[in-house]
Amino acid sequence: MVASRHSVAGHFAGQSPSVRQVYDRILAVASKFGPVREDPKKTSIHLNRTTAFAGVATRRDYLILTLKTAHDIRSPRITNHEQVSAHRWHLELRLTEPREVNSELAAWLKEAYALSA
Repeated sequence: MVASRHSVAGHFAGQSPSVRQVYDRILAVASKFGPVREDPKKTSIHLNRTTAFAGVATRRDYLILTLKTAHDIRSPRITNHEQVSAHRWHLELRLTEPREVNSELAAWLKEAYALSA
């Protein structure tokens, strides 16, 4: 198996420090549910349990968090709703500050983590 040429740190090069702080907060919350493996790709970082439960795409001043869910979630925080199969949705949030990783988002992360067993 070939090692990935992409790194987590590389995704944050040249980005605002708050982008890394948001990511670290997401990772800390998700890690409370059990082991989380970071899987850096070319354009994003997948957060995996057995399979990916979330994806993180960095931008200069914010990040886009994509969550895997079993149902749609209607919230003004969700910027994109995509039904990818009969029982799977990918939902996107735009996050700019660590405080946005709150109890509501923690509940969504927990649900996504459970789906990835």
